[in-house]
Amino acid sequence: MSQIFEGYERQYCEISANLSRKCTAAVSLDGEKKKQKISEVRAGLEDAEALIRKMDLEARNLQPNVKAVLLAKLREYKSDLNNLKTEVKRIGFGNLNGAARDELLEAGMTDSLMASGDQRSRLMMATERLNHSSDRIKDSRRTMLETEELGVSILQDLHQQRQSLLHAHNTLHGVDDNIGKSKRVLTAISRRMNRNKWVTSSIIAVLVVAIILILYFKLK
Repeated sequence: MSQIFEGYERQYCEISANLSRKCTAAVSLDGEKKKQKISEVRAGLEDAEALIRKMDLEARNLQPNVKAVLLAKLREYKSDLNNLKTEVKRIGFGNLNGAARDELLEAGMTDSLMASGDQRSRLMMATERLNHSSDRIKDSRRTMLETEELGVSILQDLHQQRQSLLHAHNTLHGVDDNIGKSKRVLTAISRRMNRNKWVTSSIIAVLVVAIILILYFKLK
């Protein structure tokens, strides 16, 4: 997962938790203190929106499998931010008269805070599931990298074996050349021996004929 996204995510979670505490505190305040607390919350909402935009931009520049996980997280964070905005709007109605405010606090704010608490619980569960998915993706990527390294190692071994085979082939080719040369030399020697054999035979035959002729003339 992107370290930049994780940094934005930590900042958002801290801001969201801080804003939730401020909203809870603002419910029991009156007058200027309440207005000041609401202003602080609204300023924090702007910071939270900016972080969500940064997270969205960062997530869309990542690989598709990681991008899907991060965008799912973003949907939960956006839902949480909308709940905070609704909460702030309801707290703002505290400027009404006392009876209306009490009714709002008892009816609307209680339900809002309960809904927000349930939403945050679901958000935490969803975030935990997404973190598990991220861990599985990391494990898959690590396995893929290990497989890739193993493949590279095998390819290197095969390359070395190929070089050895080529060297052996070249050696055998040199041996074949030497054998061919030796064969040609032996063939030439054999031809010379045959030629010498015929010459010797011819000389012997001539000598025999000459001896026969000499004996014939002497005896005659």
